[in-house]
Amino acid sequence: MASPTTTHPPKGLEGVVATTSRICFIDGDRGVLAYRGIDIHELARRSNFEETCYLSWFGKLPTHRELHQLRDQLAEERKLDASIIALLRAAPRHALPMDVLRTAVSALSFYDPQEKNNERTANIDKAIRLTSQIAMIVATYDRIRKGLQLVEPDRSRSHAANFLLMLNGRSPSVTAERALDIALILHADHELNASTFAARVTAATLSDMHSAITSAIGALKGPLHGGANEAVFHVLQAIDASGADPVGYVKEMLAQKKKIPGFGHRVYHTEDPRATHLRAMSRELGDSSGQGKWFEISHKIEEFLKAEKKLNANVDFYSASTYHTLGIDVDLFTPVFAVSRISGWTAHVIEQLDDNRLIRPRADYLGPKYPAPYIPIDQR
Repeated sequence: MASPTTTHPPKGLEGVVATTSRICFIDGDRGVLAYRGIDIHELARRSNFEETCYLSWFGKLPTHRELHQLRDQLAEERKLDASIIALLRAAPRHALPMDVLRTAVSALSFYDPQEKNNERTANIDKAIRLTSQIAMIVATYDRIRKGLQLVEPDRSRSHAANFLLMLNGRSPSVTAERALDIALILHADHELNASTFAARVTAATLSDMHSAITSAIGALKGPLHGGANEAVFHVLQAIDASGADPVGYVKEMLAQKKKIPGFGHRVYHTEDPRATHLRAMSRELGDSSGQGKWFEISHKIEEFLKAEKKLNANVDFYSASTYHTLGIDVDLFTPVFAVSRISGWTAHVIEQLDDNRLIRPRADYLGPKYPAPYIPIDQR
């Protein structure tokens, strides 16, 4: 029996178009990233995270009234059921924050009033709810594991300011709030990355929003996807602790055939446009906080690798020093990614369900030729 015709897709499905979408546009050759056609540089300079969420979910920029309404909805949903707080308190102290986040998001479905409603309007409500709740879970668990008192959110503050307030227990500076706000915009979506594709595959089965987002978080946890900025900061810490010259340290890593985290990208063949803004934020935050050494180390590494290896920094490289300077622990870097990417994940789930078809690709079979003989057990 002949096997079906195959197309021999490249490993990792590189370059394979899996669906159509109106959410995110990327041109890797020109270093372009746009949400709903609006360039990421425009959004980083002129927008805010709440407006970016509205753009992702509704396909257009909001009016003053629409943005005010969304902010009110996010503020109203900035709460967790007592059972979720209890779950966070029950998590073992050695648990990874990403594992806790994954489990807590799955449990959120038990207390969602629209859990069984998979219509578009209900899923937009869930997107708003999850955006507020995921930020709260990350901040709340960090306070709990450190034995600190939980901090109530402030309805009058932005999403970025509330996250830093609930995490650090103090009102952030204007510079810190704006830096996180821009970081949230930059990480909000990135087309069919691994976690977004996982969310769409789950949604395509007509499963629920919480299941789709749990799938996305599971994919994001992997070090080849969401953990790169953690690896970057471990390198920066090692250089700082040893007093080594950053360039010499990186040269030694290269001599040992080690990969330098935070450089290169599957899609971009020029500078990652998100890195442009994170570089500026890292410098500004370092200058304003007296922690400029992290930017200086990073910048020396970047200049060397760009000059000697023609490698460009990606979104993870400067987000490491940016997040650290904002008071975010290293093992929270990936959960903070989720605090932003929930806007894109939910937008893709909604889009998938708008014109759904079960995602069921084929595999190129390379096993023993058919029909292979069955050998009785006493003859093996």
